[in-house]
Amino acid sequence: MTFHPRNLLLPAAIALGLATPAAATDTVKLRYLASQGGLAAHELAAELGYFKDTGITLENVGYAQGGPASLIALASGDVEIGSAATSAVLNSIIGGNNFVAAYPSNGINDEVQSTFYVLEDSPIKSIKDIAGKSIAVNTLGAHLDYTIREALHSVGLPSDSANQVVVPGPQLEQVLRSKQVDIAAFGYWQTTFEGAALKNGGLRAVFDDTDVLGDIAGGFVVLRRDFIQQHPEAAKIFVEQSARALDYAREHPEETKKIFAKALAERGENADIAQYFRGYGVRAGGLPVERDIQFWIDVLVREGKLKQGQLAAKDILYTADAKPASN
Repeated sequence: MTFHPRNLLLPAAIALGLATPAAATDTVKLRYLASQGGLAAHELAAELGYFKDTGITLENVGYAQGGPASLIALASGDVEIGSAATSAVLNSIIGGNNFVAAYPSNGINDEVQSTFYVLEDSPIKSIKDIAGKSIAVNTLGAHLDYTIREALHSVGLPSDSANQVVVPGPQLEQVLRSKQVDIAAFGYWQTTFEGAALKNGGLRAVFDDTDVLGDIAGGFVVLRRDFIQQHPEAAKIFVEQSARALDYAREHPEETKKIFAKALAERGENADIAQYFRGYGVRAGGLPVERDIQFWIDVLVREGKLKQGQLAAKDILYTADAKPASN
């Protein structure tokens, strides 16, 4: 995994005049890896000033090429905040990492979803047609990977019958238009890249992840359990203010796009794509329900990666006491 240090401390630039959260009992710096073309809710919270006077600061130490890379950095202690698809989080926990799903990073619903696109003249019309085809995804072992597997399973095909090709988000449109792949999957966190691609025309959606999964959290921001136990108040504030930012984004979409543009420009990215941000797709309150985790636990049990009863959603989801899980 390659880090690209930028040491970008996100400023608390916008004063909202809202109630100030309680201060943490200690000063805590939370390092994280950013996602190209996106802004996590905790980054938005920092931009909104929600961590002001709490003792919490955030530090961007580079980019993650995907959720699994973010979890590797979290496990190694290179960062305090990870972020990945729920399936990737669970696989990491199964592998021995004592992680806690702090809050939903994104969700999928009628407004925000991952969509699988082909060129308009493609013969691919349905999920059954994707078997044997090449699909561009941002990383393996995460949300798009498992969505494809679940989609194929839903129509009675082997879950590994499509060929997944790893392509960074900014290149998804290019590899599809140049016919290097048959299908490009734009994740729910990549609506900015998707919007730019659709503006250029010539693309057709085949299916999206809500067709397969329904309304569900797409992924989670993740903390180590030992960190939560060492800094319980800071962890509580971090989760509460990040969830607050999720609500802000839903209630103030245009203002959020402006914040996105500013943050992307400061990172040296294309700020124009912020106009295509469609929201985080999470429920009001920004908190998960057990199905967000249990759905994927059941999939992993079906695939033989977990034993029945080995894990439960309550073992994974954040609670203020963060007691050790029994896995």
